[in-house]
This record gives sequence, structure tokens and C-alpha cells, in this order.
Amino acid sequence: MTDRPAVTIGMINIDSADAAAAGRFWSALTGWEVVASGDGYSMVSGGGHNLGFGTIPDYQPPAWPNEHGSKQFHLDLACADMAATEAKAVELGASVVDPQPGDTWRVLIDPDGHPFCLTDAKNWG
Repeated sequence: MTDRPAVTIGMINIDSADAAAAGRFWSALTGWEVVASGDGYSMVSGGGHNLGFGTIPDYQPPAWPNEHGSKQFHLDLACADMAATEAKAVELGASVVDPQPGDTWRVLIDPDGHPFCLTDAKNWG
């Protein structure tokens, strides 16, 4: 018997208008390494997690908030300092959106239009 789960997520892939730019944004925001980049694809890796980005012709970003369902998922980032992480994300090209869900979460949009949330790392144990 093993303690290892039968299935784990190896990587999350995200559509992008420019995969290389998406890789650079997420690498700079998270501190993860760009481990692959070229031919319409990039990947960042760190902390046992991998994010891949694929360039999609005629890419259309999701909307937030969107009651019609074009946003299928978003990433929640656990931050040691939410305000500093928000400032860094904005400096890198993200935007803060309205409405915001409250003081313990901040919703931002990455340069490709994907929403993501910032929250206090202490909330995650």
C-alpha cells in the first residue's frame, strides 16, 4: 500500500494571446522558473506545481464577473503580504477589478484577461 494518491494534477494549462508573455508575467509574480518557452507555448514551475500557457489564435479572454459562464476557473494565490503582491501584480500588468468580494480576498485580472485572487497565506494553514 502506498500513501501516494492514484491521480495528481501534473500541470494546469491556460489559454493565452501570447504564451511567452503569460509565462513571463506568472514567473515574475510567483517567483517560479520559466522552464519552457517557444512555438506558442510556455511553462512555469515552482513549489511542486506547473502552469502551462498556450497561444490560441483569435484568443478571447473570459469576463469577470460573468453570469454567463465564460470564466471556467481561476487561481487563488496564498500571499505572505497581499498588498505587496497586489502592487507587484499591477506593476507587471494585472488590473484590479470591481466589485471586490471583501477585505480578505482581492480579485485581479492578468494581462490575458484571466481573473485570479489574492488571499492571506495564513488562511491556508
